Amino acid sequence: MGKMKAERRLDENEAMAVSRLLRTSPQKLNLVAAMIRGKPVSQALSELKFSRRRIAGDVTKCLMSAISNAENNHQLDVDSLYVSEAHVGKNMRMKRIRLHAKGRFGRVIKPFSQITIKVRESEEID
Repeated sequence: MGKMKAERRLDENEAMAVSRLLRTSPQKLNLVAAMIRGKPVSQALSELKFSRRRIAGDVTKCLMSAISNAENNHQLDVDSLYVSEAHVGKNMRMKRIRLHAKGRFGRVIKPFSQITIKVRESEEID
């Protein structure tokens, strides 16, 4: 007697991957996510590879994970996948202090963020 199997939250032609605790602000991560939204996965991977942004490597890992999930878990065709969604959210914030003169201090907030990437198999109409 165990728990009932949960309903699948995605469509049959979708797969998803989430990367949490990425050490960058959501605003900077959203610039990288905007580069790949709506593009085929091969083009998205090449744009991330040649991007000058530091966080592009972590986004590449998340996209590769979504592609692997689509191929291994859901038996989708890798060549017909495209990035249907890439959205960014806030995560925890580390609070640190920076000491100033006369015993005062300033607060330094170091934000973390997360990214969710959904890939979808395109339906070719002949």
